[in-house]
Amino acid sequence: MTIKSIAAHFKVSVSTVSKAINDSHEISEGLRESIKKYARENHYKPNRMAINLLKRNTKTLGVVIPNILNYFFVQVLYGIEQVADLRGYSIITCSTNESLEKEAKVLDFLCSGSVDGVIISTVAGEMEQSGHVEHFQELRDKQIPLVMFDRITELIECDKVVVDDFEAGYKATTYFLETGCKTVAIVNPIANSLIGRLRVDGYKKALQKKGIPFDGKLLVPIGHNDDLELSLSLSLDFKKIDAILVFDEITTVKVMDIVQSKGFRIPEDIAVIGFTNGELSKYVSPPATMVSQHGRFIGETTANQLIDRIEQKGQLLAFETKTIKTSLVIRESTLKLERYNAG
Repeated sequence: MTIKSIAAHFKVSVSTVSKAINDSHEISEGLRESIKKYARENHYKPNRMAINLLKRNTKTLGVVIPNILNYFFVQVLYGIEQVADLRGYSIITCSTNESLEKEAKVLDFLCSGSVDGVIISTVAGEMEQSGHVEHFQELRDKQIPLVMFDRITELIECDKVVVDDFEAGYKATTYFLETGCKTVAIVNPIANSLIGRLRVDGYKKALQKKGIPFDGKLLVPIGHNDDLELSLSLSLDFKKIDAILVFDEITTVKVMDIVQSKGFRIPEDIAVIGFTNGELSKYVSPPATMVSQHGRFIGETTANQLIDRIEQKGQLLAFETKTIKTSLVIRESTLKLERYNAG
């Protein structure tokens, strides 16, 4: 059933049918109700995509995340969806699975006019960003608003929402040191990213403040194809480690399993702090102390930023970067401050 077939049935113009379906008072009440009733009975559905294209908007946001299995990104997505729904928008979610090539293809697709704006956490590492920036620039050229969050690039001007990753690394390391840990290792699955570097910089600052020399051999970068158990074992054999800071939740759980399988007790022998306060960290044994990045709030903030930008199109507004503070959720994988001070 189409507007044309309804118009033919009533021997009126397509414009008349369209106005009747949209409750225009230009059409007499009797004809308006007859057309609407006929349309309902024949299961007429308006082509929303065609309508949106005519209006030059889709009421749809494109959301690009690196990993759908990462609880942080799940929480961000939840926050985006809540705000989008409240403000009358739908979302298209794309996971790049940490692939730069896939991210480029996704951005090309979103440039086609299928969305009103894009939210992205890019997988491009610091060394890859200059060659990848053209894909973001194409969005800008087509006047499709862009908001970056968490993993960003400074090479493109747009609205951004970032976590205070330097403070997060500093805060977690300081907690280790204040509970009596002396040798803190880092397991870093995002070593080629800006956020990974900022967390390590925070770690270095905490060591420096306590007068502890930095040892690069305590940094364990983990790539997609690396053997985590082998890499961690080499570090455990190299020096007596009493604390490990891990930069994502799934890797935190794996690290804890490896440490305990080697006979170490957590937290008595080796304390562990991870990033992203998700469900896994609550139910692993022992429950893990985590850095909470407040993913849902980040999602809400990015969605509001993007929709505000879309709805104020044409206005010359300055781009804004919002910084979200982290918090440390203390559980049983670390020693307690009072326990150490009392001992």
